[in-house]
Amino acid sequence: MINRENTAIIIPARLASTRLPNKPLLPINDKPMILHVWERAVAANLGLVIVATDSVEIKDTILAAGGECVLTSTNHQSGTDRIYEALVNYDTSNKIDYIINLQGDLPQISQDCLTSVINLLLNDTVEIGTLACVMTAAEEINSPNIVKAIANINTESQRGEAINFTRNPEASLDGTYLHHIGLYAYTRAALEKFISLPQSAREKEEKLEQLRALDNQMRIDIGLIDFLPLGVDTPEDLEKMQKLI
Repeated sequence: MINRENTAIIIPARLASTRLPNKPLLPINDKPMILHVWERAVAANLGLVIVATDSVEIKDTILAAGGECVLTSTNHQSGTDRIYEALVNYDTSNKIDYIINLQGDLPQISQDCLTSVINLLLNDTVEIGTLACVMTAAEEINSPNIVKAIANINTESQRGEAINFTRNPEASLDGTYLHHIGLYAYTRAALEKFISLPQSAREKEEKLEQLRALDNQMRIDIGLIDFLPLGVDTPEDLEKMQKLI
């Protein structure tokens, strides 16, 4: 059973962003971006919230706000590796069975999004849960910066098993384009399995680590939602976010 005692939201955050240096600490309406994300995760009331970072500045910011933070290695290749190190170091008694990987550049994240992604794990055959929403704009569909999810979505449950993820224009089975949202829920066993696997060829080619899971026959389910929480990757994104929250 998923509950507050066995669930953790872990937020990986680092300062070494190439497109937007010092991204987590950049202010949105006079508050560091990482604090916006952390506050929304806490407000969701789903379980423990931990920030995993290699930055003392980020750690100090979270601790000053009364939050939990784990200082991790600077050598991680992905946020998933970082959240796993934070989990192991923090949860030494293995109480956490379900983990949400919430990116530190999603200051618009909502409780509904976080609840939707963790609820995908209520199905015991699902190892990883993630979200998507429908997109219709041609510029988004054709953009290599927007990851598309391919899944057979059940119209009643609004969820389905992932078939593929790609940066290239590619329709889902029913011709609907799905904008993948980089929010993940893992069972602890699935997270441990995932980080033990080597990078797959497709993962390296597309720079999408979720392909490692699919290439190793791990089951990923996608929940379809009607809200796209915008990420912040560029100065233009940051300027837009100032007007949204």
